Amino acid sequence: MSMTEKSDTTTRDSAMNVSKGRTFQKEVMGISLLHILLAGMSLMFMLPFLWMLLTSLKTLAEVGLPEWMPASFQWGNYLEVFNVIPFAKFYWNSILIASWVTFLQVFTSSLAAFSFSRLNWPGRDKVFLMYLATMMLPGLVMMIPNYQIMISLGWVDSFIGLIVPASFSAFGTFMMRQFMMTIPTSLDEAAEIDGANKWQLYWDVILPLAKPGLLTLTIFTFMGNYQSFFWPLVMLKSIDKYTLPVGLLFFDSTRGQTTHLLMAGVTMSVLPMVIVFIIMQKQMVKGIQMGAVKG
Repeated sequence: MSMTEKSDTTTRDSAMNVSKGRTFQKEVMGISLLHILLAGMSLMFMLPFLWMLLTSLKTLAEVGLPEWMPASFQWGNYLEVFNVIPFAKFYWNSILIASWVTFLQVFTSSLAAFSFSRLNWPGRDKVFLMYLATMMLPGLVMMIPNYQIMISLGWVDSFIGLIVPASFSAFGTFMMRQFMMTIPTSLDEAAEIDGANKWQLYWDVILPLAKPGLLTLTIFTFMGNYQSFFWPLVMLKSIDKYTLPVGLLFFDSTRGQTTHLLMAGVTMSVLPMVIVFIIMQKQMVKGIQMGAVKG
């Protein structure tokens, strides 16, 4: 190889190295800017929660001041909430109602999803589309008819009036159907050859394989009903039956300017859901992704 060829090769290698270096720098800068943007957005979402937490540790006189940090942390605010309102009762009511709704909704959604995904019957897909169409209706549109039905059944101001209407979900059925459709149909055939009936196929074969989807739906359903506000506000009349959101509204409307105590109550009400989400977020994302593989 001549000196000229060697020089050309060296020049090309140098140019390629420079190009690679610039590309790497651009990638690093792009990733850095993306992380900065995400960190800024995360901070924006965290600020209201941080304000709520710090306000719950202030005295009433400090609430209106511009300083975020209290002079001293008033941990007694949390105990005082239990003394001024039946907070423990509100807590129990929310957990009880959310637990029952979650159990019934997961069961009915998985059962309906099994029918829509594993059984062949006339008009199945049309019925499924009609069922999905109910998701397009705003909740307020159905509020008055549902309330009239509750009056007719005598379920106003009762837990059953909150539990039964929420025990069926088009979204839950859609989510579980999408998940079950990713399970090979060859398992159905193998189970039927072994003599399994439809219930055994559902209970012993499909449900165990659908655990990630069931877990995701369970978390979504519990969190949604634990924080439910408008329907309990319409349905419940007795203070001893109030759920947490309604109870906190009652507390705010009857106790006057006690923002520090209200924020303490709100913090205690949302903290369990934040912890559950942090612990279970990977399982939730996994369940959603697996259910979205097949349409």
